[in-house]
Amino acid sequence: MAMGTNSDQLMSEINVTPFVDVMLVLLIIFMVSAPMMVQGVDVSLPKATSKPLPTDTEHLIVTVDKDSKVFINEASIPLDGLKEKLSKILENRSDRTVYFRADKTVAYGAAMQVLAEIRAAGVEKLGMVTEPPDDAEKGKPRRAS
Repeated sequence: MAMGTNSDQLMSEINVTPFVDVMLVLLIIFMVSAPMMVQGVDVSLPKATSKPLPTDTEHLIVTVDKDSKVFINEASIPLDGLKEKLSKILENRSDRTVYFRADKTVAYGAAMQVLAEIRAAGVEKLGMVTEPPDDAEKGKPRRAS
């Protein structure tokens, strides 16, 4: 005795409800965890290796020492006068490149203040002066990590 329905047909529709549920849960997890991933990251900056600068011209170097004193080449200058002094120096120079170096114990905020003053003086190119790693100074070959 056959009923009026045909039970031999296959269902051809895909049920997307479980897929949508899983996607929404993953979206919520990523939305909650993403802001926590960018805060409080400890950074250990490596030393950089580079070739020495050519010495055919005198370079303009701004230095911040361990006591946060600012120097232009060897001349000491107060931070609030740095912008004006650099502007005057750069007026007569065709190369508007300045090199910045700071002691490793200088606070990040102090270094950023000096960099902001350098940029406000109209410097077009700003280079960072680094020291070679310890193993390169000793002549030891560097290992790839």
